[in-house]
Amino acid sequence: MIVCIAEKPSVARDIAEILGAKARKDGYIEGNGYQVTWTFGHLCGLLEPHDYAPEWKPWALSRLPMIPQRFGIKVMDDKGIQKQFQVIEKLVQSADEVINCGDAGQEGELIQRWVLQKALCKCPVKRLWISSLTEDAIREGFAKLKKQDEYQRLYEAGLSRAIGDWLLGMNATRLYTLKYGKNKQVLSIGRVQTPTLALIVNRQLEIENFKPEAYWELKTVYRDTVFSATKGRFSSVEEGTEFLRKVKEAPFTVTDTSVKKGTESAPRLFDLTSLQVECNKKFGYSADDTLKIIQSLYEKKITTYPRVDTTYLSDDMYPKVPNILKGLKDYELLTKPLLETKLPKTKKVFDNKKVTDHHAIIPTGMNPSGLTDTEKRVFDLVARRFIANFYPECKISTTTVLGEAGEVEFKVTGKQILEAGWRIVFDKAKEEDENNKEADEDKTLPLFEKGESGPHDPDLAEKWTSPPKPYTEATLLRAMETAGKLVDNEELRDALKENGIGRPSTRAAIIETLFKRGYIRKERKNLIATQTGVELIQTIQEDLLKSAELTGMWEKKLRQIESGEYQAKDFLDELKDMVCKVVLNVKSDNRTIDEIMSLAKQEKDPIVGTVCPLCGKGTLLKGKTAYGCSQWKSGCEYRKPF
Repeated sequence: MIVCIAEKPSVARDIAEILGAKARKDGYIEGNGYQVTWTFGHLCGLLEPHDYAPEWKPWALSRLPMIPQRFGIKVMDDKGIQKQFQVIEKLVQSADEVINCGDAGQEGELIQRWVLQKALCKCPVKRLWISSLTEDAIREGFAKLKKQDEYQRLYEAGLSRAIGDWLLGMNATRLYTLKYGKNKQVLSIGRVQTPTLALIVNRQLEIENFKPEAYWELKTVYRDTVFSATKGRFSSVEEGTEFLRKVKEAPFTVTDTSVKKGTESAPRLFDLTSLQVECNKKFGYSADDTLKIIQSLYEKKITTYPRVDTTYLSDDMYPKVPNILKGLKDYELLTKPLLETKLPKTKKVFDNKKVTDHHAIIPTGMNPSGLTDTEKRVFDLVARRFIANFYPECKISTTTVLGEAGEVEFKVTGKQILEAGWRIVFDKAKEEDENNKEADEDKTLPLFEKGESGPHDPDLAEKWTSPPKPYTEATLLRAMETAGKLVDNEELRDALKENGIGRPSTRAAIIETLFKRGYIRKERKNLIATQTGVELIQTIQEDLLKSAELTGMWEKKLRQIESGEYQAKDFLDELKDMVCKVVLNVKSDNRTIDEIMSLAKQEKDPIVGTVCPLCGKGTLLKGKTAYGCSQWKSGCEYRKPF
């Protein structure tokens, strides 16, 4: 008998139907030589500290760090889980072969491997690896079953992640709670959770400490067109007024006009993070909401596997594109022109080097029906993004006009769409509104001729510098993806992804955890750190625990474990060393929490050359915009704007 273990009951039913297993049993479906069963959630997990040693059950500083010689797993303490595990265990132990049909990702691989290990599976195991749950995809997957050994490195990466999270979370949470919690609250610390909270807190402190500065901008209106002085901002009203005087005394003369034609590519296909960002911007959906919606669309066989971090398709998907487009019945007006000609195949869409386990999120070609309003909105984003990538590029014309008045140079730029190309797939007005584009960027300029001259209306306007904006879920997801470096360029963002903190599939859960623990709250779309969240980050003196860049380096190593470039043992040895150092440093810190918070809340400007109040090692330096610690290269994060 061949035993198939799916990730959840609904997927098991789909697989059983295709395999011809019809007989419903308690916890599995049987027939045609197959027994199809299922897991749900995490059936197994790592042992608790007291499972390794009874003396680790009470929380005590003297017993830290807790580092087991060998990590073990257990079935979760839940009646429903225990019952289903017993079903799986019985089936596996009498099976001739097992097919792992779990979620085709790192976490899914880990969950299934743990179940098989705990069930003492001795027979051969094969792996079903599919990117959608359509009947064709499942049949194709069963026709091309993989050997389990092919996913050994994926399992090792998942196991390293779980053990690393246990080592850091268990030790650091107890350490800081016992040292600084005042016996009132648990100070929860996590490998990804804490650096994410630090991003929000640090941004909030920048905003609170921001001191606006006045500046002046010189502009003039000529032929109903606003020109800006190329000199930029004036730091004093006197300087600006002097330039305004010169400009008023002279006519405005056009000194140069130039037109540059170019193209704009369609927005890239969605990975999970970019879909979550788009849904947050357009609809205000949380990252967790979007993940649930796209997971539902995947399970309804309408879109492909969602937990992906690539925006590309593999080359073997190209022949399947026409049928996918044909299946999008509600978009026939848009797909018809594409199906009447040969579809383009470009590296911006198809690139095997950019695809590992799964390709970008796209429609499967099944016509959606019975969707909720939220599902319709998300599917519409995915479908239109997919269709747009096979349309021609948008052709644009950028016009730049230079002018002069009183020897002061002015400039204005306007853009005109010559051929809409892929833009016809979207409602252009809404797209511009959602992306917060400046109205001036896409305006069409009047026709100017070099040498023309005439009256104009100059003005010197007082402006004030603005503080950074609070994070929204959209901007926080981008910051997590690039370890705190916010970039708009897609190519650069791709390069930074391997150092992102968390995985696409876990970032939504991390943000939800921060909400549940009372560390952050939401004001409209903005994420605001609570007093508890701010105090936690200010209490944590160890940069190792709250640095987004350092956590991003760990994430890169986990990806390297997947690809075989790095050893799981080395990663865990590094984390064990780090945990030991953190425990030693915190234990030896004689300051009270009140003293630490008092230093963190100092309102007066630091004195250059004095000892850093954060690390106690470096001296304070004065930079261009803030005071900082001389030990910043060694990890000290002390920074006080002025």
